[in-house]
Amino acid sequence: MSSPEPVHGEASSSEPPATFKSLGLIDPLLDALEKLKYKAPTDIQTAALPPALEGRDIIGVASTGSGKTAAFALPILQKLWENPTGLFACVLAPTRELAFQISQQFEALGSAMGVRCAVIIGGVDEVAQKIALAQKPHIIVATPGRLNDHLENTKGFSLRTVKFLVFDEADRLLDMDFGPVIDRILKVIPQERTTYLFSATMTNKVSKLQRASLSNPVKVQVAGKYQTVSTLLQYYLLMPLKNKDVYFVHLINSLAQNSMIIFTRTVNDAARLSVILRILGFSALPLHGQLSQSQRLGALTKFKSGGRNILVATDVASRGLDIPSVDVVINFDIPSHSKDYIHRVGRTARAGRAGKSITLVTQYDVELLQRIEAVIGKKMDLWAVDKEELALLQARVEEASRAAVAEMKDQNAKGGRKRGREGRGGRDDMDRDDDVVEAGMPSKKKKSRR
Repeated sequence: MSSPEPVHGEASSSEPPATFKSLGLIDPLLDALEKLKYKAPTDIQTAALPPALEGRDIIGVASTGSGKTAAFALPILQKLWENPTGLFACVLAPTRELAFQISQQFEALGSAMGVRCAVIIGGVDEVAQKIALAQKPHIIVATPGRLNDHLENTKGFSLRTVKFLVFDEADRLLDMDFGPVIDRILKVIPQERTTYLFSATMTNKVSKLQRASLSNPVKVQVAGKYQTVSTLLQYYLLMPLKNKDVYFVHLINSLAQNSMIIFTRTVNDAARLSVILRILGFSALPLHGQLSQSQRLGALTKFKSGGRNILVATDVASRGLDIPSVDVVINFDIPSHSKDYIHRVGRTARAGRAGKSITLVTQYDVELLQRIEAVIGKKMDLWAVDKEELALLQARVEEASRAAVAEMKDQNAKGGRKRGREGRGGRDDMDRDDDVVEAGMPSKKKKSRR
Protein backbone atom coordinates (compact mmCIF):
# COMPACT_ATOMS: atom_id res chain seq x y z
CA MET A 1 0.00 0.00 0.00
CA SER A 2 1.35 3.46 -0.92
CA SER A 3 1.95 6.14 1.68
CA PRO A 4 -0.76 8.77 2.13
CA GLU A 5 -0.43 11.83 -0.05
CA PRO A 6 0.05 14.83 2.23
CA VAL A 7 -2.24 17.82 1.88
CA HIS A 8 -1.78 20.81 4.19
CA GLY A 9 -4.63 23.09 5.09
CA GLU A 10 -3.17 26.53 4.45
CA ALA A 11 -3.95 28.10 1.08
CA SER A 12 -1.34 30.03 -0.86
CA SER A 13 -1.53 33.80 -0.28
CA SER A 14 -2.03 34.32 -4.05
CA GLU A 15 -5.18 32.18 -4.14
CA PRO A 16 -8.61 33.69 -3.31
CA PRO A 17 -10.14 32.34 -0.07
CA ALA A 18 -12.10 29.14 -0.59
CA THR A 19 -15.89 29.15 -0.31
CA PHE A 20 -18.17 26.17 0.17
CA LYS A 21 -19.42 26.69 -3.39
CA SER A 22 -15.88 26.81 -4.85
CA LEU A 23 -15.10 23.53 -3.10
CA GLY A 24 -17.82 21.84 -5.17
CA LEU A 25 -20.77 21.42 -2.79
CA ILE A 26 -24.29 21.13 -4.20
CA ASP A 27 -27.09 23.68 -3.63
CA PRO A 28 -29.04 21.73 -0.93
CA LEU A 29 -25.90 21.62 1.21
CA LEU A 30 -25.04 25.27 0.48
CA ASP A 31 -28.56 26.25 1.60
CA ALA A 32 -28.20 24.24 4.82
CA LEU A 33 -24.78 25.80 5.52
CA GLU A 34 -26.25 29.28 5.04
CA LYS A 35 -29.11 28.52 7.46
CA LEU A 36 -26.59 27.25 10.00
CA LYS A 37 -24.54 30.46 9.50
CA TYR A 38 -21.42 28.62 8.34
CA LYS A 39 -19.85 31.60 6.56
CA ALA A 40 -16.58 30.10 5.26
CA PRO A 41 -14.92 26.67 5.33
CA THR A 42 -12.35 26.00 8.04
CA ASP A 43 -8.82 24.85 7.18
CA ILE A 44 -9.65 21.16 7.62
CA GLN A 45 -12.78 21.52 5.46
CA THR A 46 -10.89 23.42 2.74
CA ALA A 47 -8.21 20.74 2.61
CA ALA A 48 -10.41 17.64 2.99
CA LEU A 49 -13.48 18.38 0.86
CA PRO A 50 -11.90 18.35 -2.67
CA PRO A 51 -10.25 14.91 -2.36
CA ALA A 52 -13.25 13.57 -0.43
CA LEU A 53 -15.64 14.68 -3.18
CA GLU A 54 -13.36 12.91 -5.67
CA GLY A 55 -14.00 9.68 -3.75
CA ARG A 56 -10.63 9.38 -1.98
CA ASP A 57 -10.08 7.88 1.47
CA ILE A 58 -9.09 10.62 3.94
CA ILE A 59 -6.85 10.78 7.01
CA GLY A 60 -7.64 14.04 8.79
CA VAL A 61 -5.35 15.30 11.57
CA ALA A 62 -6.63 18.49 13.17
CA SER A 63 -6.97 20.02 16.60
CA THR A 64 -10.22 20.09 18.50
CA GLY A 65 -12.78 22.67 17.38
CA SER A 66 -11.51 22.71 13.80
CA GLY A 67 -14.74 21.67 12.04
CA LYS A 68 -13.92 18.00 11.54
CA THR A 69 -17.52 16.77 11.67
CA ALA A 70 -18.63 18.88 8.70
CA ALA A 71 -15.43 17.88 6.87
CA PHE A 72 -16.62 14.26 6.75
CA ALA A 73 -20.41 14.81 6.87
CA LEU A 74 -20.61 17.09 3.82
CA PRO A 75 -19.03 14.70 1.26
CA ILE A 76 -21.07 11.79 2.64
CA LEU A 77 -24.30 13.80 2.29
CA GLN A 78 -23.37 14.91 -1.24
CA LYS A 79 -22.76 11.30 -2.31
CA LEU A 80 -26.03 10.27 -0.60
CA TRP A 81 -27.88 12.91 -2.66
CA GLU A 82 -26.38 11.42 -5.83
CA ASN A 83 -27.17 7.81 -4.86
CA PRO A 84 -29.79 7.52 -2.08
CA THR A 85 -29.73 3.78 -1.38
CA GLY A 86 -30.29 2.06 1.97
CA LEU A 87 -27.97 2.32 4.96
CA PHE A 88 -25.30 4.56 3.49
CA ALA A 89 -22.74 5.45 6.17
CA CYS A 90 -21.52 4.29 9.58
CA VAL A 91 -19.70 6.68 11.92
CA LEU A 92 -17.85 5.33 14.98
CA ALA A 93 -17.32 7.69 17.93
CA PRO A 94 -15.69 7.11 21.34
CA THR A 95 -18.39 8.66 23.56
CA ARG A 96 -22.16 8.70 23.69
CA GLU A 97 -22.37 12.50 23.84
CA LEU A 98 -20.17 12.87 20.77
CA ALA A 99 -22.32 10.32 18.89
CA PHE A 100 -25.45 12.40 19.58
CA GLN A 101 -23.68 15.58 18.51
CA ILE A 102 -22.48 14.04 15.21
CA SER A 103 -26.00 12.79 14.48
CA GLN A 104 -27.47 16.25 15.10
CA GLN A 105 -24.96 17.80 12.71
CA PHE A 106 -25.72 15.25 9.98
CA GLU A 107 -29.45 15.94 10.31
CA ALA A 108 -28.94 19.73 10.30
CA LEU A 109 -26.65 19.67 7.24
CA GLY A 110 -28.89 17.14 5.48
CA SER A 111 -32.19 18.80 6.37
CA ALA A 112 -33.03 19.62 2.73
CA MET A 113 -32.69 15.97 1.74
CA GLY A 114 -34.58 14.45 4.69
CA VAL A 115 -31.61 12.56 6.11
CA ARG A 116 -32.49 10.01 8.80
CA CYS A 117 -29.90 9.10 11.46
CA ALA A 118 -29.89 6.41 14.13
CA VAL A 119 -27.73 6.78 17.25
CA ILE A 120 -26.59 3.38 18.54
CA ILE A 121 -24.95 3.68 21.97
CA GLY A 122 -24.84 2.03 25.38
CA GLY A 123 -27.04 3.20 28.23
CA VAL A 124 -30.13 3.32 25.99
CA ASP A 125 -32.87 0.72 25.54
CA GLU A 126 -31.82 -1.83 22.89
CA VAL A 127 -35.40 -2.50 21.78
CA ALA A 128 -35.87 1.16 20.82
CA GLN A 129 -32.59 0.96 18.89
CA LYS A 130 -33.76 -2.17 17.05
CA ILE A 131 -36.89 -0.28 15.99
CA ALA A 132 -34.75 2.66 14.80
CA LEU A 133 -32.56 0.28 12.76
CA ALA A 134 -35.63 -1.37 11.22
CA GLN A 135 -36.78 2.06 9.96
CA LYS A 136 -33.85 2.06 7.52
CA PRO A 137 -31.78 5.10 8.51
CA HIS A 138 -29.33 6.58 6.02
CA ILE A 139 -26.63 7.16 8.65
CA ILE A 140 -25.71 5.21 11.79
CA VAL A 141 -23.62 6.99 14.43
CA ALA A 142 -22.45 4.49 17.02
CA THR A 143 -20.11 3.62 19.81
CA PRO A 144 -18.31 0.39 18.85
CA GLY A 145 -19.48 -1.91 21.67
CA ARG A 146 -23.20 -1.38 21.19
CA LEU A 147 -22.92 -1.49 17.38
CA ASN A 148 -21.18 -4.87 17.66
CA ASP A 149 -23.96 -6.10 19.99
CA HIS A 150 -26.56 -5.30 17.31
CA LEU A 151 -24.49 -6.90 14.57
CA GLU A 152 -24.35 -10.10 16.63
CA ASN A 153 -27.89 -10.12 18.08
CA THR A 154 -30.33 -8.02 16.00
CA LYS A 155 -32.02 -10.14 13.36
CA GLY A 156 -31.91 -8.67 9.85
CA PHE A 157 -29.40 -5.92 10.69
CA SER A 158 -26.12 -5.74 8.80
CA LEU A 159 -23.71 -3.21 7.34
CA ARG A 160 -23.55 -4.83 3.90
CA THR A 161 -24.92 -1.75 2.03
CA VAL A 162 -22.62 0.76 3.76
CA LYS A 163 -20.65 2.95 1.33
CA PHE A 164 -18.81 5.08 3.93
CA LEU A 165 -17.09 4.23 7.22
CA VAL A 166 -15.85 7.02 9.50
CA PHE A 167 -13.62 6.77 12.57
CA ASP A 168 -14.02 10.02 14.53
CA GLU A 169 -11.55 10.82 17.34
CA ALA A 170 -9.69 7.65 16.30
CA ASP A 171 -6.92 8.16 18.85
CA ARG A 172 -9.48 8.18 21.68
CA LEU A 173 -11.31 5.17 20.24
CA LEU A 174 -8.08 3.17 20.39
CA ASP A 175 -6.93 4.59 23.75
CA MET A 176 -10.11 3.11 25.18
CA ASP A 177 -9.22 -0.36 23.92
CA PHE A 178 -11.96 -0.58 21.30
CA GLY A 179 -9.42 -2.14 18.92
CA PRO A 180 -10.71 -5.76 19.09
CA VAL A 181 -14.34 -4.64 18.62
CA ILE A 182 -13.36 -2.44 15.67
CA ASP A 183 -11.55 -5.43 14.14
CA ARG A 184 -14.80 -7.43 14.33
CA ILE A 185 -16.76 -4.59 12.70
CA LEU A 186 -14.19 -4.32 9.88
CA LYS A 187 -14.71 -8.02 9.09
CA VAL A 188 -18.44 -7.56 8.37
CA ILE A 189 -18.36 -4.23 6.51
CA PRO A 190 -17.91 -4.15 2.70
CA GLN A 191 -14.34 -3.92 1.42
CA GLU A 192 -15.58 -1.69 -1.41
CA ARG A 193 -16.21 1.47 0.58
CA THR A 194 -14.79 4.92 1.28
CA THR A 195 -13.14 5.36 4.67
CA TYR A 196 -12.43 8.55 6.62
CA LEU A 197 -10.20 8.52 9.69
CA PHE A 198 -10.12 11.71 11.78
CA SER A 199 -7.85 12.09 14.78
CA ALA A 200 -6.27 14.84 16.88
CA THR A 201 -2.98 12.89 17.01
CA MET A 202 -1.37 10.16 14.91
CA THR A 203 -0.34 7.51 17.40
CA ASN A 204 1.10 4.09 16.55
CA LYS A 205 -2.33 2.54 17.13
CA VAL A 206 -3.97 5.01 14.75
CA SER A 207 -1.31 4.31 12.10
CA LYS A 208 -2.01 0.59 12.43
CA LEU A 209 -5.76 1.19 12.01
CA GLN A 210 -5.03 3.35 8.96
CA ARG A 211 -3.05 0.53 7.32
CA ALA A 212 -5.80 -1.99 8.09
CA SER A 213 -8.78 0.01 6.87
CA LEU A 214 -7.83 2.70 4.34
CA SER A 215 -6.90 2.39 0.67
CA ASN A 216 -4.50 4.91 -0.92
CA PRO A 217 -5.61 7.72 1.42
CA VAL A 218 -4.96 11.45 1.22
CA LYS A 219 -3.55 12.82 4.48
CA VAL A 220 -4.91 16.21 5.50
CA GLN A 221 -3.08 17.88 8.38
CA VAL A 222 -3.88 21.42 9.49
CA ALA A 223 -2.25 21.60 12.93
CA GLY A 224 0.84 20.48 14.75
CA LYS A 225 0.72 17.42 16.95
CA TYR A 226 0.14 19.49 20.09
CA GLN A 227 -1.18 23.01 19.83
CA THR A 228 -3.40 25.49 21.64
CA VAL A 229 -5.04 28.39 19.81
CA SER A 230 -3.66 31.94 19.98
CA THR A 231 -6.96 33.36 21.31
CA LEU A 232 -6.68 31.25 24.50
CA LEU A 233 -5.26 32.98 27.58
CA GLN A 234 -3.65 30.32 29.81
CA TYR A 235 -3.11 30.73 33.56
CA TYR A 236 -2.10 28.63 36.55
CA LEU A 237 -3.11 29.08 40.19
CA LEU A 238 -0.55 27.94 42.77
CA MET A 239 -1.77 26.73 46.17
CA PRO A 240 -1.08 24.29 49.03
CA LEU A 241 -2.94 21.01 48.54
CA LYS A 242 -4.73 21.31 51.92
CA ASN A 243 -6.38 24.59 50.79
CA LYS A 244 -7.32 23.48 47.28
CA ASP A 245 -11.11 23.63 47.77
CA VAL A 246 -10.90 27.19 49.18
CA TYR A 247 -8.77 28.45 46.29
CA PHE A 248 -11.14 26.72 43.87
CA VAL A 249 -14.26 28.40 45.32
CA HIS A 250 -12.47 31.76 45.39
CA LEU A 251 -11.71 31.30 41.69
CA ILE A 252 -15.34 30.44 40.88
CA ASN A 253 -16.46 33.49 42.85
CA SER A 254 -14.23 35.77 40.81
CA LEU A 255 -15.54 34.31 37.52
CA ALA A 256 -19.19 33.92 38.54
CA GLN A 257 -20.64 35.69 35.48
CA ASN A 258 -18.84 33.39 33.03
CA SER A 259 -19.79 30.09 31.44
CA MET A 260 -17.35 27.47 32.81
CA ILE A 261 -16.36 23.85 32.44
CA ILE A 262 -14.42 22.43 35.40
CA PHE A 263 -12.45 19.25 34.75
CA THR A 264 -11.66 16.73 37.48
CA ARG A 265 -9.68 13.49 37.39
CA THR A 266 -12.26 11.36 39.22
CA VAL A 267 -16.01 10.81 39.19
CA ASN A 268 -16.05 11.39 42.97
CA ASP A 269 -14.52 14.87 42.67
CA ALA A 270 -16.89 15.84 39.84
CA ALA A 271 -19.85 14.87 42.01
CA ARG A 272 -18.40 16.41 45.21
CA LEU A 273 -17.48 19.77 43.67
CA SER A 274 -20.86 20.13 41.98
CA VAL A 275 -22.57 19.59 45.37
CA ILE A 276 -20.22 22.06 47.12
CA LEU A 277 -20.95 24.70 44.48
CA ARG A 278 -24.70 24.11 44.70
CA ILE A 279 -24.61 24.46 48.51
CA LEU A 280 -22.74 27.76 48.07
CA GLY A 281 -25.36 29.09 45.65
CA PHE A 282 -23.77 28.44 42.23
CA SER A 283 -25.73 26.85 39.37
CA ALA A 284 -23.47 23.84 38.79
CA LEU A 285 -24.18 20.49 37.12
CA PRO A 286 -22.07 17.29 37.15
CA LEU A 287 -21.24 15.28 34.01
CA HIS A 288 -19.52 11.91 34.38
CA GLY A 289 -19.78 8.25 33.46
CA GLN A 290 -21.73 7.11 36.53
CA LEU A 291 -24.77 9.20 35.62
CA SER A 292 -27.51 7.66 33.51
CA GLN A 293 -27.56 8.57 29.84
CA SER A 294 -30.65 10.77 30.28
CA GLN A 295 -28.95 12.62 33.16
CA ARG A 296 -25.83 13.20 31.06
CA LEU A 297 -27.75 14.51 28.06
CA GLY A 298 -29.93 16.62 30.37
CA ALA A 299 -26.84 18.21 31.95
CA LEU A 300 -25.34 18.99 28.53
CA THR A 301 -28.62 20.44 27.24
CA LYS A 302 -29.05 22.72 30.27
CA PHE A 303 -25.45 23.90 30.02
CA LYS A 304 -25.60 24.50 26.25
CA SER A 305 -28.88 26.43 26.57
CA GLY A 306 -27.53 28.64 29.36
CA GLY A 307 -29.85 27.20 31.99
CA ARG A 308 -26.73 26.46 34.06
CA ASN A 309 -23.39 28.21 33.65
CA ILE A 310 -21.08 25.71 35.41
CA LEU A 311 -20.42 22.14 34.26
CA VAL A 312 -18.23 19.97 36.50
CA ALA A 313 -16.99 17.10 34.35
CA THR A 314 -14.52 14.29 33.99
CA ASP A 315 -12.70 13.79 30.68
CA VAL A 316 -15.93 12.39 29.19
CA ALA A 317 -16.49 16.06 28.17
CA SER A 318 -12.96 16.85 26.99
CA ARG A 319 -13.15 15.53 23.43
CA GLY A 320 -15.23 16.51 20.44
CA LEU A 321 -18.14 18.23 22.16
CA ASP A 322 -18.99 21.55 20.54
CA ILE A 323 -20.28 23.97 23.17
CA PRO A 324 -19.72 27.41 21.60
CA SER A 325 -20.35 29.62 24.65
CA VAL A 326 -17.71 28.36 27.10
CA ASP A 327 -15.78 31.34 28.48
CA VAL A 328 -13.46 29.55 30.91
CA VAL A 329 -12.01 26.07 31.40
CA ILE A 330 -10.72 25.24 34.89
CA ASN A 331 -8.52 22.22 35.52
CA PHE A 332 -9.26 21.32 39.15
CA ASP A 333 -6.76 18.48 38.66
CA ILE A 334 -3.81 19.05 36.37
CA PRO A 335 -3.84 16.37 33.64
CA SER A 336 -1.06 13.78 33.69
CA HIS A 337 -0.76 13.87 29.89
CA SER A 338 -0.19 17.02 27.87
CA LYS A 339 -2.59 15.99 25.11
CA ASP A 340 -5.40 15.71 27.71
CA TYR A 341 -4.65 19.30 28.76
CA ILE A 342 -4.92 20.46 25.14
CA HIS A 343 -8.23 18.69 24.62
CA ARG A 344 -9.66 20.11 27.85
CA VAL A 345 -8.70 23.72 27.17
CA GLY A 346 -9.94 23.27 23.60
CA ARG A 347 -13.50 23.48 24.99
CA THR A 348 -13.05 27.28 25.06
CA ALA A 349 -11.61 29.81 22.58
CA ARG A 350 -13.30 27.95 19.71
CA ALA A 351 -13.84 29.21 16.15
CA GLY A 352 -11.77 32.36 16.66
CA ARG A 353 -13.36 33.39 19.96
CA ALA A 354 -11.34 34.37 23.02
CA GLY A 355 -11.25 32.22 26.15
CA LYS A 356 -9.37 31.52 29.36
CA SER A 357 -8.01 28.38 30.95
CA ILE A 358 -6.88 28.21 34.59
CA THR A 359 -5.09 25.18 36.01
CA LEU A 360 -4.93 24.54 39.75
CA VAL A 361 -1.38 23.59 40.73
CA THR A 362 -0.37 22.28 44.16
CA GLN A 363 3.16 21.81 45.45
CA TYR A 364 3.07 18.28 43.99
CA ASP A 365 2.07 19.38 40.47
CA VAL A 366 4.84 21.80 39.49
CA GLU A 367 6.70 19.27 37.33
CA LEU A 368 3.50 18.43 35.42
CA LEU A 369 2.90 22.13 34.80
CA GLN A 370 6.42 22.56 33.44
CA ARG A 371 5.97 19.53 31.17
CA ILE A 372 2.75 20.95 29.71
CA GLU A 373 4.40 24.35 29.18
CA ALA A 374 7.25 22.67 27.31
CA VAL A 375 4.82 20.84 25.01
CA ILE A 376 2.63 23.86 24.20
CA GLY A 377 5.70 26.08 23.80
CA LYS A 378 4.59 28.87 26.11
CA LYS A 379 4.65 29.84 29.78
CA MET A 380 1.34 30.22 31.57
CA ASP A 381 0.68 33.37 33.58
CA LEU A 382 0.08 33.28 37.34
CA TRP A 383 -3.56 33.95 38.31
CA ALA A 384 -3.70 36.49 41.15
CA VAL A 385 -5.75 35.81 44.31
CA ASP A 386 -7.03 38.01 47.11
CA LYS A 387 -5.57 36.57 50.33
CA GLU A 388 -8.10 38.41 52.54
CA GLU A 389 -11.04 36.98 50.59
CA LEU A 390 -9.49 33.50 50.84
CA ALA A 391 -9.37 33.83 54.63
CA LEU A 392 -13.02 34.96 54.75
CA LEU A 393 -14.12 32.00 52.58
CA GLN A 394 -12.27 29.33 54.57
CA ALA A 395 -14.96 28.50 57.14
CA ARG A 396 -17.85 28.53 54.63
CA VAL A 397 -16.03 26.26 52.18
CA GLU A 398 -15.03 23.78 54.91
CA GLU A 399 -18.65 23.62 56.09
CA ALA A 400 -19.91 23.12 52.51
CA SER A 401 -17.30 20.37 51.96
CA ARG A 402 -18.48 18.48 55.05
CA ALA A 403 -22.13 18.85 53.97
CA ALA A 404 -21.29 17.61 50.45
CA VAL A 405 -19.55 14.49 51.80
CA ALA A 406 -22.55 13.74 54.05
CA GLU A 407 -25.01 14.24 51.18
CA MET A 408 -23.02 11.95 48.88
CA LYS A 409 -22.83 9.23 51.54
CA ASP A 410 -26.61 9.42 51.95
CA GLN A 411 -27.14 9.21 48.18
CA ASN A 412 -24.77 6.24 47.90
CA ALA A 413 -26.60 4.44 50.70
CA LYS A 414 -29.97 4.97 48.98
CA GLY A 415 -28.49 3.88 45.65
CA GLY A 416 -27.11 0.70 47.25
CA ARG A 417 -30.51 -0.20 48.72
CA LYS A 418 -32.19 0.43 45.35
CA ARG A 419 -29.68 -1.74 43.49
CA GLY A 420 -30.18 -4.45 46.07
CA ARG A 421 -33.94 -4.46 45.44
CA GLU A 422 -33.44 -4.50 41.67
CA GLY A 423 -30.93 -7.36 41.82
CA ARG A 424 -29.31 -8.27 38.54
CA GLY A 425 -32.16 -6.77 36.56
CA GLY A 426 -30.81 -3.26 37.11
CA ARG A 427 -28.43 -1.17 35.10
CA ASP A 428 -26.14 -2.94 32.63
CA ASP A 429 -22.55 -2.52 33.85
CA MET A 430 -21.24 -3.33 30.38
CA ASP A 431 -22.68 -0.01 29.20
CA ARG A 432 -20.94 2.11 31.80
CA ASP A 433 -19.08 4.89 30.06
CA ASP A 434 -15.71 5.96 31.48
CA ASP A 435 -16.53 5.17 35.14
CA VAL A 436 -13.53 2.94 35.64
CA VAL A 437 -11.11 5.01 33.58
CA GLU A 438 -12.15 8.28 35.18
CA ALA A 439 -11.98 6.99 38.71
CA GLY A 440 -8.60 5.40 38.12
CA MET A 441 -9.86 2.02 39.40
CA PRO A 442 -9.60 -1.43 37.82
CA SER A 443 -12.77 -2.71 36.25
CA LYS A 444 -14.60 -5.66 37.76
CA LYS A 445 -15.27 -6.80 34.22
CA LYS A 446 -12.70 -7.47 31.57
CA LYS A 447 -13.89 -4.66 29.32
CA SER A 448 -16.38 -1.82 29.22
CA ARG A 449 -18.40 -1.25 26.09
CA ARG A 450 -20.29 1.85 25.14
